Amino acid sequence: MNIITFKGRLVMNWVYYGKLYTTKFQAGCFAKRLEQDAWLFGYGDPQVVEVYRSRKGRYGIRYIP
Repeated sequence: MNIITFKGRLVMNWVYYGKLYTTKFQAGCFAKRLEQDAWLFGYGDPQVVEVYRSRKGRYGIRYIP
C-alpha cells in the first residue's frame, strides 16, 4: 500500500503510468480502461484515476491504488 505517514498525517502517493499520449482523448480512454480492467479482472480498484499534462504538453495517467 502506498500510504505514508508524515508528522501524524496520511500522505498518499500517486502511481504514474509509464507512457505519455499526444492527446487528452487518448489518455482519457486509457484512464477509463484502467478503471474497468481493475473491476473486470479483480484487481484492487484505484481510488482516483487522473489525466495530467506534462511540462512538454503531452498527457499521462496517474492513480492512487
